Amino acid sequence: MAVSTRPAASLSIPRHVAIIMDGNNRWAKAQGLKSSAGHRAGVEVIRPLLKLVRERGVEVVTLFAFSSENWQRPSLEVQALMRLFSSYLDSETKQLHADGVRIRFIGKRDQFSANLRKQMDYSEQLTRFNRDTQLVIAVDYGGQWDIVSAAKSLAEQVQAGTLAPNDFDVELFDRHMSLADVPKPDLCIRTAGEQRISNFLLWQLAYSELYFTDCFWPDFDAAELDRALLAYAQRDRRFGGRDEE
Repeated sequence: MAVSTRPAASLSIPRHVAIIMDGNNRWAKAQGLKSSAGHRAGVEVIRPLLKLVRERGVEVVTLFAFSSENWQRPSLEVQALMRLFSSYLDSETKQLHADGVRIRFIGKRDQFSANLRKQMDYSEQLTRFNRDTQLVIAVDYGGQWDIVSAAKSLAEQVQAGTLAPNDFDVELFDRHMSLADVPKPDLCIRTAGEQRISNFLLWQLAYSELYFTDCFWPDFDAAELDRALLAYAQRDRRFGGRDEE
């Protein structure tokens, strides 16, 4: 008889879970399929994942869908990813809205097609008042870009004379970062065995708990999520301090 890995209700549940969805290509290769099939299988994981996190009490989920560096992939793969992204928004936005999910995007948008930008804007506007769960999709996103963008915004204020360099502190800088208005990720999960964060939310992950699993993203299910949540619940989060005996 299988033993449930679902965390008990009394255990600590992260408010914000960030996920690096890795392993689509390797999953497809292992199945003897094209990479596009792996990406499609990976997208199919998102809907049940959101249902699971809502049931567990997670408030915000941030998915690393497409990094700034992913433009360097073969052009046919990038085109397939863009079509898949567009198809996902077209098929899922209204259902996510009905489920009370707020959709947000972080990252640059200028390299996306006008139609895809329009879909992104529509998804955000339609769901902007939803509060049950927030789904943040990081596309054409990089943590270094995020930090530089914040620094540029502050530098422009200094140049305009509305801010002095001595006004700079962590809190001010933080307010100019992506996701400044939501809790920092408590837990970052990466699938497919790699143990790095790959330029994802560099500022925001400063004190996040990291969890790495060998599971390829298309195989990520309730059991894998609950193992990650259970591991998180067993961590001792001290944020640079230490427990007093």
